[in-house]
Amino acid sequence: MPTPERTSLVEIVGAGRRILETGGPAKLTMQAVADRVGVRAPSLYKRVRDRDALLTLVAEASADDLADRLEATNGSLSDLARTYRDFAHRHPEGFRLMFAVDGAAPAMARASIPLMRSTSELVGADDALDAARLLTAWATGFVNMELSGSFRFDGDVDRAFEYGLERLLAGLRSD
Repeated sequence: MPTPERTSLVEIVGAGRRILETGGPAKLTMQAVADRVGVRAPSLYKRVRDRDALLTLVAEASADDLADRLEATNGSLSDLARTYRDFAHRHPEGFRLMFAVDGAAPAMARASIPLMRSTSELVGADDALDAARLLTAWATGFVNMELSGSFRFDGDVDRAFEYGLERLLAGLRSD
């Protein structure tokens, strides 16, 4: 009779995401995940090759979560940008990890679909990729500065985000 499975890949990745958000990437270890799901660390290797594979799985799950949230928006560039920012605030470590792990590229591509659809509608198919890159670079830079506490001057950061978003969209509309 085969040994019953004590955990699943879904549970492992979910535990990894929770550990990442509470402790950062340094705390995301095979042992920490094993402890969280209630198995011995060697048992994880039946499902996950090594820590690098675990990081990739967690980054992919984060990107898939972001993709689901973006797909659930009304599709406007404003709503997509606000949802992107909200995701980063709710899952800052997962947000950072998505960009740091090469293996997450296919999941990141899925997350870009709603943005490409919206930029294509706004500026046309020929310029959609450039517009998507512009918006993503601005939003990612803004959010990373926000998360790192780099906005040190007085003022309303929410207002600054809206101001930048409004100006970018106005510029794209005028072309």
